[in-house]
Amino acid sequence: MSDERHDDVVTDNSAPRWIGLAVVALAVISITGLAIGWSASNHAKAVDQQLNSQAQTDKQNEDVLAQRLSKAEDTNAQLEGELSVVTDKMKLTQTELDRARSQATRIKADDAKQFATLQSSMSDMNGQIATKASVDDMNKLGTDVTGVKTDLDTTKNNMSMMHDQFGNLIATNHDQIEELRRLGERDYYEFTINKRNTREKVGNVMVELRGTNPKKNQYNVTIFVDDQSHVKKGLSANEPLYLFETGARTPLEFVVNQVSKDKIVGYLSAPKANPTQASTSTNSSGN
Repeated sequence: MSDERHDDVVTDNSAPRWIGLAVVALAVISITGLAIGWSASNHAKAVDQQLNSQAQTDKQNEDVLAQRLSKAEDTNAQLEGELSVVTDKMKLTQTELDRARSQATRIKADDAKQFATLQSSMSDMNGQIATKASVDDMNKLGTDVTGVKTDLDTTKNNMSMMHDQFGNLIATNHDQIEELRRLGERDYYEFTINKRNTREKVGNVMVELRGTNPKKNQYNVTIFVDDQSHVKKGLSANEPLYLFETGARTPLEFVVNQVSKDKIVGYLSAPKANPTQASTSTNSSGN
């Protein structure tokens, strides 16, 4: 009876096995959660840094594009301005060329008419000389014939001159320059330059002879107009060179008639500074 009672009193004090497994599982889950959280935090930081870097790069690209766009707009505006200036100059040049052609046509027609009239006068004079017997009449007719012959020679001289694209006559020697000067339409400045690489004043410009080629009748020259230099090479004798002064609508005309070793001879033709005033002064002198 006592043995049976002892068996009833003894109990098992060991903990259930599943509790230990649960603790281990919870520990593993906690460590795994911490690891995942730490990895997610690092990944979020990396993504945030990448986004910030990308945003800075995009901002820099936007600034560069904005600068390029601004520069392109400035360049476009400058090109539009230059194009407008060139277009205006082309229109002005075309108008001047049309006016020059019209003047050249009129000058040729006037010269031909004057030449025909003088020829007719010469024929009449010759007929009168043949019929006059009086010495006085002969002397008078001789004087008239001399005057007509002089006018005829002048007209022939003018007709032998070349015309430039603006309708102006181009003189090839001193006598023709004097004929043009007597017309009073432009001012003429004759020059002789016989020293190289030295500036000499001709009218309102400075001329520097750079070299000559007498065999080819050519020369090189630098002309200074309104503080601007114009370098011209291989120009031929009697070939007109046109130069525009600031604000002028009619060009200067530079012509060399003779080319020799380190020497050129020619003239500079310039438009009248004040044609109206010049005409008034001429009329006053005549009165």
